[in-house]
Amino acid sequence: MWKYNLFTRVLISTLLSISSVKTVSAEPTATLTVVVNGISNQKGQICMGIYSRAKGFPMSTEDVVKSACVQPKGNTLTHDFSGLKPGSYAVAIVDDQNGDRKLNKDFLGIPTEGFGMSRNPTVSIATGTPSFYDASFMLMKNQNTKINILMKYSLDS
Repeated sequence: MWKYNLFTRVLISTLLSISSVKTVSAEPTATLTVVVNGISNQKGQICMGIYSRAKGFPMSTEDVVKSACVQPKGNTLTHDFSGLKPGSYAVAIVDDQNGDRKLNKDFLGIPTEGFGMSRNPTVSIATGTPSFYDASFMLMKNQNTKINILMKYSLDS
């Protein structure tokens, strides 16, 4: 009788603990496909950084959500970033010719390496560096978003 009573108690407590556990579902994610066009050099790497907020955009490598450097094999490159949370993002790209993983500039602050940003905003002496808002776009849950970025090797007029 005592064994039966103990078994019943263990069974009931196990069933109660199982029924009180909440179901944990995976957070919805999105995939971003970045297509880089107009690559003029095959040496070095195309380095991409994805930002989810204005802090650090477009220069800081510490503030990126995801990043990748890829060896180009032509004038176009495609790279997928998966597992991103839905939300607002911006992408900054550098044609890193010397392997230092940053955009090099001359003494006037003008880029000496190729660069690009999502939404292809104007970059000139008059406009300065585009803001996160100028380059941002929305990623929706459970969707693949494709963006095209044109490499620039000089400032816009």
